[in-house]
Amino acid sequence: MDARHNRIAALLFAGVFAALVLAGAGPAAAATPPQGATSQAAAKTCVKPPPRNDDSIHVIGCLTDVRESPPAPVPGVKITVEDDAGKVVGNGTSNQTGIFDIPLPGSSIDILGKTFVIKIDKGSLPKGAALRDPKKVELKQQISLDSDVYIAFPIGKLRDSQTGKLTQGLQLLVGGIVFSLLLAMAALGLSMIFGTTGLTNFAHGELVTFGALIAYGFDLLPGTVHLGGANLTIFVAIFAAAVGGGIFGWLQDSALWRPLRHRGTGLIAMMVVSIGLSIFLRSLFQYVAGGDTHQYSQFSTPSPWHIGPILVTPKDVGVAVFSAVVLVLVVVALQRTRMGKATRAVADNPALAASSGINVDRVISVVWIGGSALAGLSGVLLGMTQGFDFQIGFKILLLVFAAVTLGGLGTAWGAIVGAFIIGTFIEVSTLFVPPELKFVGALVVLILVLLVRPQGLLGKAQRVG
Repeated sequence: MDARHNRIAALLFAGVFAALVLAGAGPAAAATPPQGATSQAAAKTCVKPPPRNDDSIHVIGCLTDVRESPPAPVPGVKITVEDDAGKVVGNGTSNQTGIFDIPLPGSSIDILGKTFVIKIDKGSLPKGAALRDPKKVELKQQISLDSDVYIAFPIGKLRDSQTGKLTQGLQLLVGGIVFSLLLAMAALGLSMIFGTTGLTNFAHGELVTFGALIAYGFDLLPGTVHLGGANLTIFVAIFAAAVGGGIFGWLQDSALWRPLRHRGTGLIAMMVVSIGLSIFLRSLFQYVAGGDTHQYSQFSTPSPWHIGPILVTPKDVGVAVFSAVVLVLVVVALQRTRMGKATRAVADNPALAASSGINVDRVISVVWIGGSALAGLSGVLLGMTQGFDFQIGFKILLLVFAAVTLGGLGTAWGAIVGAFIIGTFIEVSTLFVPPELKFVGALVVLILVLLVRPQGLLGKAQRVG
């Protein structure tokens, strides 16, 4: 029976993944706007160059003046690229949409690992325009992937109403709450799997990425899904991501983790296997989707709502409400349903649960399906709010582990509480620390809490040994 189920799961997974491959190979996959660009077609701002079919790497960016609303393109600005010896290897000028596109010399394999310096000529800026940071006239960039490099030189100071610390803090808090809800879904999935199996799954981030990629592949398929005149393509894509993620998790457990458990493989050895699986899947995702940052076709440039000095987009509100509903439903199901009670029994004592008539393998399979579906939902919603690439799950994996550990290993509410603390803290902390260091602050908080309460905030103290 298990073999037949495995074959069915493999066929379903292959079909979903084939749709992604075929969609990603189409011309629509090249229509991704540069990261950080506004891409407002009506204003002809940040119109990405047409797709290329060569083995070169380009430095691409978009210059916009944020003093205007919406930000206006800044044409005619000169950009140069120098190698690590200071030799100019490329130059370009921003066009009427603000885009500059500078090819680097040689093929992609020739320049991997090399470092280049991108400089902006302040003298070529239009009259009245100035860099937000006058000292930041050059950016150093190491080529680590065989994909185009996207950079930005912010132009124009933010309006006074946006520069106050209180306003900035409130704006960051809103973003932190949205991010925390998405982080909580990924953390809850990891906590459920860890609670029932004891597996520290370093490939959990790839489950997050898989959901984003499945939704993106569905989004690129020809045609759209309409109901009553409303375009529901992205919502069907979200559903496909959850279903695809659940199937992927079930397939992983049936084909890999269950056989290892039955053989008595130790948790340390299984953790090492998960690290290898993570590297393999990440490379596979890069091969299928490329190294570019992608956006979904809907909700790419929503008009924000003004709530006092705070800007909130309808997309963020919808994502936050949907995520909160999903989290509440999952927690209620764990507390009230028969399967939820069986899950908690297996997490507490698998041997005792089995002796009382609970099918432990079946419970673990359901947990893998639910935890992977939550991770897939987290991935697609993260992609909706900030775009995504082939390693979006890997980038937040450390935060997911931090949230689960901080809240209490194996506890549902602990994962959610830990995610809220980590997610809001890293966003609000950028008021005082550079954004590049915000993850470090979250880990410092984690270390301090574990020094005082090693079992986590909602975990139970247990005797070891």
